[in-house]
Amino acid sequence: MKKSLIAAALTLGLTMAAHAKDIVDTAVAAGDFKTLAAALQAAGLVDTLKGKGPFTVFAPTDAAFAKVPKDQLDALLKDKAALTKVLTYHVVPGKVMAADVKPGKVKTVQGGELTIATAGGGVMVDQAKVLKTDIVADNGVIHVIDSVVMPK
Repeated sequence: MKKSLIAAALTLGLTMAAHAKDIVDTAVAAGDFKTLAAALQAAGLVDTLKGKGPFTVFAPTDAAFAKVPKDQLDALLKDKAALTKVLTYHVVPGKVMAADVKPGKVKTVQGGELTIATAGGGVMVDQAKVLKTDIVADNGVIHVIDSVVMPK
C-alpha cells in the first residue's frame, strides 16, 4: 500500500512537472504569438524568459505585430540591440496580476516606464489595449495586448 502511494505521488509529481510551462512555452502553446516567439529568438531572449523570474509580460499578438509596417518590422528583427530594447520594454519585473494593476507608471526591464491607464472599463498600456489578462506561467504572467509598444 505504501509503495503504491509513493509511486502514485511520484507519477503525479512527474506529470505535473511535465505540464509546467514557462512564459515562452505558454505563449507558444497559445498559438497567437508566433511573431513574438520569433522576435524573442532573434534577440536571444528566450533563455531569459524561460528563467526563474517572475516576469510580467505585456505580449503583443501576431495581429499587433502586423500593425507595424513590414519594412520597419523587418529592420527591427535584423537589429538585435533595437529588438532587445523593444521586447524588454514589454516586460516588467515581478508577477503582476490584473487585480493588482494600478494606473500610473511602471518600470520595465528595458529601463523605461510604461504608462498604465484605465479607460471605459479597459486597461491601456501606453497606446496598447489589454485584450486578455492573467495567463499564468510557472515563472510569471502574460497579459495580451493589441499593439506593439515602443520605448521613448
